[in-house]
Amino acid sequence: MTAANSRARTRVWAAALFVIALVAYAPVVENGFIWDDDDYVTENPLLGTPAGLRDIWLDYRATPQYYPLVHTSFWIEHQLWGLAPAGYHVVNVLLHALGALLAWRVLTLLGLPGAWLAAAIFAVHPVHVESVAWVTERKNVLSGVFALASLAAYLRSAGFGSTVSEADRGDAANGYYAVALLAFVCALLSKTVTGSLPAVLVLLLWWRRGRVTRGDWIALLPFFALAGAFGLLTVQLETQHVGAAGPEWDLSFAERCVIAGRALWFYVGKLVWPHPLIFNYPRWVIDVANPLAWGPVVAAVLAVGIAWLGRRLWGRGPLVAILIFAGTLFPALGFFDVYPMRYSFVADHFQYLASLALIALFAAGAVGAARRIAPDRESVASLPTALAAAVLLASLGAVTFAQARVYRGHETLWRDTLAKNPTSWLAHDALGVLAENDGRLDEAIAHYRASLAIEPRQHEGYNKLGNALRLRGDLTGAIAQIERSLAIEPRSVAAWNSLGLAHHDRGDLAAAVTAFEKALSIHPDFAAAHTNLGITLQAQGDFAAAEFHHRAALRIDPDLAAAHTNLAVVLLAQGDVREAIRHLERVVLLQPDSASARRNLRAARRQLRRNEGAGGRAGS
Repeated sequence: MTAANSRARTRVWAAALFVIALVAYAPVVENGFIWDDDDYVTENPLLGTPAGLRDIWLDYRATPQYYPLVHTSFWIEHQLWGLAPAGYHVVNVLLHALGALLAWRVLTLLGLPGAWLAAAIFAVHPVHVESVAWVTERKNVLSGVFALASLAAYLRSAGFGSTVSEADRGDAANGYYAVALLAFVCALLSKTVTGSLPAVLVLLLWWRRGRVTRGDWIALLPFFALAGAFGLLTVQLETQHVGAAGPEWDLSFAERCVIAGRALWFYVGKLVWPHPLIFNYPRWVIDVANPLAWGPVVAAVLAVGIAWLGRRLWGRGPLVAILIFAGTLFPALGFFDVYPMRYSFVADHFQYLASLALIALFAAGAVGAARRIAPDRESVASLPTALAAAVLLASLGAVTFAQARVYRGHETLWRDTLAKNPTSWLAHDALGVLAENDGRLDEAIAHYRASLAIEPRQHEGYNKLGNALRLRGDLTGAIAQIERSLAIEPRSVAAWNSLGLAHHDRGDLAAAVTAFEKALSIHPDFAAAHTNLGITLQAQGDFAAAEFHHRAALRIDPDLAAAHTNLAVVLLAQGDVREAIRHLERVVLLQPDSASARRNLRAARRQLRRNEGAGGRAGS
């Protein structure tokens, strides 16, 4: 085959790989935002201003997690198409397809049989739907692209895929090394789980060369240093900023070992049989005193031992694949506290990159077996082999296509979760919020109660139930539930704010003031509490104090419509009609569909005309 023909064939297979990924994820174009997409996109104030872009990079506490390249991508998209979800979903799919192409490149450089098949399975496997169809998981697809690009560049710098002698590689090798290091930094700035990449490189070098030289270790030293630094920062932020601390994370080392063993086999099982796929899997009850609980741990150790002992019989490949799989998953196996452990010890998106190791092992084994039984040892494109591969990819793609529809929106996702996992208190809680927002208070209360029956330790659930009861008019019940929330978490500013609202509605203004002041003593920059305290002080006739708190709320959140409205009320009461009108005009801009906002503005303007008319007649 000529070089030109080889390049043309490569382009055809690359296009096919890209297309099957696009087809499998076609439904996401109609999907909306879900769960914490509000923190990352829809309610992220950083995405709207140049100053926000600065804070994304310079203030590591400004975003839910310090992944500045992810948030920068969202910032750019926000400038291009605002909050239209289709654009964000299309970018995720394109990044995933690009990741599949890079996976093919890496496996080809390693000389792995079935490299294209492995990349194609990676492209359409249903366990990756959570990473691709969930906008927030841009973290996975973006970091995956950079990690695989770094792998490919490093392998090229080390001479893989090159026909040039080591002495002649020179500047080209240095260039590839620089690209590899830069891409690795970008991967870490997208998601620090990619910090396992230097260890992966060590295993790959050992697999293909049988040894890791002193020069290899020196070249990889900057990679290990960067991985360690970013890893320490992430661990610190996960506990202190994200909130991965409390009884849900109070686990012994033995319990974490049992979780890790069970999680490893869980992920293997989902790769082999991806059904059912659940957004929120049940959280296991761990009993280290039960000998059976240690079965998965023993099985994992045996698998590694067998792969090690059998390396002379079937090669080092299976051992390397197992170690890369487990090592890439290690940060999510329970030894480090991460916030999702509150809901479940496993999630599909945790194995996004790790899955490639076992997928590649399967593809290499399948193609190797086909070569051994094929009449023509040089070709694996026989009809039975091609049909088997096509059926496998079509089956996986069909499941992915269907699973992508589950992520269409909040309601669809959480009802699917509850149907597959009736013990998901998170799904009940989320459905309760949706029902409350739609004014279906009885349904919301039922979901909140169901959520608390499953997990009675969640203080936020009692607060939400209390708020729903308040809106329904059951103020006594509301206060009782909110006080249960505060008994679990006395420093919950949301609960103190809710308690103030309940007391305000009941007419106990003094108790309301006390509750709002308590919230502000814990969190002085809680804009809603400033506004609510201002409203309560208005009701007590203390307009000067009310004005102070409304202005404080607006300093914290200049787009808080309630603060603008109530400050306008205070200003009108004090005779400052012109400034009141400026605030009411701001409310109309913030809430263009609000009839009450337009009505209040018209009333203020009429009052201004009356005042000016009265002043003109008096002076004539």
